[in-house]
Amino acid sequence: MAAVRVAGAMAVAVLLLAWPRVAVAGEPPYSCGGAQSSPPPSLARGHAFCDARLPAERRAADLVSRLTLAEKLSQLGDRAPGVPRLGVPAYEWWSEGLHGLSVWGPGIRFNGTVRAVTSFPQVILTAAASNGELWRRVGAAVGAEARALYNVGQANGLTIWSPNVNIFRDPRWGRGQETPGEDPVTASKYAAAFVAGLQGTGESPAATATATTTLQASACCKHATAYDLDYWNKVARYSYDSKVTSLSSSANQNSMTSDSNLTETVSQISGMDVNCGNYTQVHAVGAVQQGKLTEKDIDRALINLFAVRVRLGHFDGDPRSYGLYGRLGGADVCSPAHRSLAVEAAQAGIVLLKNDAGALPLHLSSVASVAAIGPNADNLGALHGNYFGPPCETTTPLQGIRGYVGGRATFLAGCDSPACGFAATREAAALASSSDHVVLFMGLSQKQEQEGLDRTSLLLPGEQQSLITAVANAARRPVILVLLTGGPVDVTFAKNNPKIGTILWAGYPGQAGGFAIARVLFGDHNPSGRLPVTWYPEEFTKIPMTDMRMRADPATGYPGRSYRFYQGKPVYKFGYGLSYSKFSYHLLTSSGDISMSSNTTPLAGITDSPTGTGDDGVSYLVKEIGVETCSQLIFPAVVEVQNHGTMDRKHSVLMYLRWPTSSGGRPATQLTGFQSQHLRAGEKAKLKFEVSPCEQLSWVREDGEKVIERGSHFLVVGDDEWEVSFGI
Repeated sequence: MAAVRVAGAMAVAVLLLAWPRVAVAGEPPYSCGGAQSSPPPSLARGHAFCDARLPAERRAADLVSRLTLAEKLSQLGDRAPGVPRLGVPAYEWWSEGLHGLSVWGPGIRFNGTVRAVTSFPQVILTAAASNGELWRRVGAAVGAEARALYNVGQANGLTIWSPNVNIFRDPRWGRGQETPGEDPVTASKYAAAFVAGLQGTGESPAATATATTTLQASACCKHATAYDLDYWNKVARYSYDSKVTSLSSSANQNSMTSDSNLTETVSQISGMDVNCGNYTQVHAVGAVQQGKLTEKDIDRALINLFAVRVRLGHFDGDPRSYGLYGRLGGADVCSPAHRSLAVEAAQAGIVLLKNDAGALPLHLSSVASVAAIGPNADNLGALHGNYFGPPCETTTPLQGIRGYVGGRATFLAGCDSPACGFAATREAAALASSSDHVVLFMGLSQKQEQEGLDRTSLLLPGEQQSLITAVANAARRPVILVLLTGGPVDVTFAKNNPKIGTILWAGYPGQAGGFAIARVLFGDHNPSGRLPVTWYPEEFTKIPMTDMRMRADPATGYPGRSYRFYQGKPVYKFGYGLSYSKFSYHLLTSSGDISMSSNTTPLAGITDSPTGTGDDGVSYLVKEIGVETCSQLIFPAVVEVQNHGTMDRKHSVLMYLRWPTSSGGRPATQLTGFQSQHLRAGEKAKLKFEVSPCEQLSWVREDGEKVIERGSHFLVVGDDEWEVSFGI
């Protein structure tokens, strides 16, 4: 036995070094039929794993049953070598597609006929659109470009690491830019929509659990377990013990993958299927020899993995010859539709934070000159954030403005970089004083926030604040401040300064960011974005990032985190966002035939004896209510929204739940849902929200129990609210 095991270990090493290819350059790898398959098509077609009529799991099980132990172990890393004797091509499980395909990750190459991809806005900005259909379309575009690169032989795999579904809990976190924000409802809806689009599974990603049709690509949701500390004050997440009971850095229903050799601490038998890295491939032989890993554990993981590859069409012959996505090729990358979508996503997420006296939009006919001042005005690096690929094209904010006013736009960086260690304050003030309008493009860069780098301050870096103030004082009229950042910044000084008339947050807006910003500035787009995170004051930085409590603790002065629990005074609230139009909201109807005009409605169904007791009253345990009763409690809430302005706008309507009190660890408020609706000037629309009390009107007590409390709850949209009562 010992000799056999040693031979197995040597075979793994050989396989890892061989990296066989079954396709020549420029052609996609594939198996089971066609001129490129190996062994001969007649033999390959005789195997059940090549029979497209069978379920994916059965085909995968057949393939796994034909592998030797050494071949099996070789498949457990992100670089899975081919198995030439079965015609199985090599596969790369790691490609990045956070907001467009990325140069990070070895699965995709940009050294062929396709040398650029569509760079969409960083996730935090796209999330600010509060538009599930937009999120699905962006995911679909990323998936289509991944499949296209695979079809032209520039991708060794179709497993895309995206999205990052962690919750942005701390405003200093360098990777917060990668997330949909601080709200769990938004994060879950973003992930569901993006994944459905990327995988090509339609509206519902739940269908992917049993689907046997070909996937466009395979999504891998990163960092499903919360962490929001990278490197802060010499504390690294690798050494910080969060006392979490279980680890799941990235998972989906079909397979679970580690993040960067997490298998050093998480074993294969814990449910992980593939290791990002080669730790498992190197050490699995020893684990089998010591009895710590069984072949049954390995087979379970491999059946999951190969089932994904089956559903991606890797065992259906040449993907270009047939199949749902075989037609995709180089022309489908950077297509006009994708470029247009990049503009739409960027402008949809831009948030108008301040617009005193209607400083915006600018009227082109009355703009004599524009001074574009700031280190992010003509900075390509300020467009993309992290994890991006070579963009199809780029438009900086300066270029966007010049597209409207041409030579009437003058540029001065004002700072040596976004860090602004040196500011040309005198020159900037002089330019401002001689210009008709001034637009300041300030904010952060990847030198202040990125993976592996958390911030220690929420203020604008270096001399930015003093430069902004000097320019505002020198300008002829109130200036426009545009902030390009991932995380929030404390701009209280600008919020309170009457000489700063407008503040726009534009995130990291992607390849079309400059054009999208210009469209907002000149009124060709009516801003509709809502802040996906709370903007905290600088004093919040007194709280250590290692203190990750969500709930406030008044006894010690701890203010809590996120809009649900924070008890301090924010600079700007979660969900905040202005428009060039005015909107009104009115809640019209609720459950059954009960009119909401009386501002209260009792809900029957859980009026029996309570099954749990909270500190401040009687509660009903959701788990005791039961699935059937919970489904019977679902009711509609209809919101009438009207655009009172003179401009059309796609408007996001957010519905919240408010409890009568936030004591005992209750959230102060909770987003229950959102919808995006295009409204012409003066138009009304009725939007129907489905309210599930067990899911949306419950809260989690400190003992971990999810409860619905007896008594009043309030649904809130804008300034209108509706009382919902239980057990009365």
